[in-house]
Amino acid sequence: MVALLLQKKLFQLEEAEGGFDQFTRSYRTFGVQRQPDNSLFFKEWAPAAEALFLTGDFNNWNKFSHPYTKKDFGKWELILLPRHDKSPAVDHNTKLKVVVHTKEGERLYRISPWAKYVTREEKSVIYDWVHWDPALPYIQIHPRPKKPTSLRIYEAHVGIASPESTIASYTNFTTNVLPRIKDLGYNCIQLMAIMEHAYYASFGYQVTSFFAASSRYGTPDELKLLIDTAHSMGIMVLLDVVHSHASKNVEDGLNKFDGSDSCFFHSSPRGDHSQWDSRLFNYSSWEVLRFLLSNLRWWMEEYRFDGFRFDGVTSMLYHHHGVGTGFSGDYSEYFGLQVDEDSLVYLMLANHILHTLYPSCITVAEDVSGMPALCREVQEGGLGFDYRLAMAIPDKWIQILKELKDEDWDMGNIIHTLTNRRYGEKCIAYAESHDQALVGDKSLAFWLMDKEMYTNMSSLIPMTPVIDRGLQLHKMIRLLTHSMGGEGYLNFMGNEFGHPEWLDFPREGNNQSYHYARRQFNLLDIDNLRYHQLYAFDRDMNRTEDKYGWLAAPPAFVSAKHEGDKVIVFDRANVLFIFNFHPTKSFQGYRVAVDVPGKYKIKLDSDMVQYGGHGRLDHNTEFFTEAQPFNGRPNSMQVNISFDSTKVIVVELLLNVIKS
Repeated sequence: MVALLLQKKLFQLEEAEGGFDQFTRSYRTFGVQRQPDNSLFFKEWAPAAEALFLTGDFNNWNKFSHPYTKKDFGKWELILLPRHDKSPAVDHNTKLKVVVHTKEGERLYRISPWAKYVTREEKSVIYDWVHWDPALPYIQIHPRPKKPTSLRIYEAHVGIASPESTIASYTNFTTNVLPRIKDLGYNCIQLMAIMEHAYYASFGYQVTSFFAASSRYGTPDELKLLIDTAHSMGIMVLLDVVHSHASKNVEDGLNKFDGSDSCFFHSSPRGDHSQWDSRLFNYSSWEVLRFLLSNLRWWMEEYRFDGFRFDGVTSMLYHHHGVGTGFSGDYSEYFGLQVDEDSLVYLMLANHILHTLYPSCITVAEDVSGMPALCREVQEGGLGFDYRLAMAIPDKWIQILKELKDEDWDMGNIIHTLTNRRYGEKCIAYAESHDQALVGDKSLAFWLMDKEMYTNMSSLIPMTPVIDRGLQLHKMIRLLTHSMGGEGYLNFMGNEFGHPEWLDFPREGNNQSYHYARRQFNLLDIDNLRYHQLYAFDRDMNRTEDKYGWLAAPPAFVSAKHEGDKVIVFDRANVLFIFNFHPTKSFQGYRVAVDVPGKYKIKLDSDMVQYGGHGRLDHNTEFFTEAQPFNGRPNSMQVNISFDSTKVIVVELLLNVIKS
């Protein structure tokens, strides 16, 4: 049924005026466009409006001097001829407003849903539509990087990407953060909170202007420079796109644009998300599809993003939005009447269009439900995403740290959580999410070390037991997640070095303070603090993966998950991983199973001194296999493993064969 609905939509797109291409590039006709003769063409969709007018700085805010002409299907058009000197009638960086007259006699002042730039005066609550049409716009010159086989994502928020207690800028990110991301070995950035949102503390998830890059960080050209610079470093950039819902704001949002309750959204109650206090799109509407699909192409073409992380996919897929619903994996949970077919078809359509037009595009779904075929191609009947977020993994780590003593950790349960994914559907693994960095929760570093992070992180004093345990487990949890949890890896900015504080945006409850709305990268530049040791491990973990490619390899083969020893052993991509989670025991001559015979050497060791470890292992040691079957593998060997540490051992023989 869904496949038939998709085929029908695709056929309608091909038959539409201008065809498939024009329909999905409607940003070139809607909103405001400058024509070759410098006339300005304005086009809006407001089916419930009685009349539309344009006002602004250009006509001294005369509310009635420039009426739109009503067209078919709720569309309105207005042409502003150029001035006598042939310059456009509306100057760059000046304000505009749509005046909507309703059938009930109301007069409403609105921002165009297609506005490409909106700003807010310092003491104002409402955003203003600003005409963005610079004489010399920034032209991006660097080609998009090739799609990596191993995806390592650095999730980032531009506004908090500075130690300063202020809103950081696109320029700051380009100058100060991009080099760190490159050094860390991440090949992709996921930018949060770029689509304009009136409420900063919403983390970007209450979007008000879908085509506008947030002006609180700078200009559109400065964002283009950021992306262009990332491309010059070989780093892809994904946009955290929010098509699952929209802000309820009226004067500077989409809500009630034409005065009705159902312009872009379902009418209430279906059009309201009770938990998020936001509006829900009507994906069956022809013009809503035009708006959203065009929005995707706008970010791909105007800013040259390389793909999207789709927020709130679970909410989109089901009429119940995942609220109060548990997902056990039973197929009846995914294919009943509770599934929103309109949303499902929209996601298939979006992925089909993106991957057809941009073969290197990457799409990631934030879905907690485990919808089958979410990450299979549309041609196969799937939804077409490249990856889904493995959202159960960070929840598992937090549960363990909150509820269990070290000696009670269940190795089998950890392995199950890290490997429990649908075969043939790629996952992005992550040890902790941005949600866990928010005030009211704790990051992994805070769960492990808590208040001692403020007093005992100096390398000039002996490590306390709390700091020692925290540093070692922080590294082990991240590497185990990285190497076993998926086909891609994600880190939220600052977590790579165990950022010492939570994240709290300015709001009434904290007196509008920016003190916690920042990331303290300055701590990395203080040599006698141990944060740089965690940073160094994260960097070398990524660089080791880049060399051996375990993320692009088939799932790991687990040969040991010993509950008594608290030891996990597995191999992936011809790399042997050994984790000792025992809180007190080291092991000498510990036998481990290996697949490929030959000589093995240590390539990454979390116990190395530069990573805040104790340097208990000799890296000059060579390990030779014996033809002794063990734990499901044809060969085995003996190794030494210290407690609270992990090591990655690589078979040298196989590497030599490859090189020759």
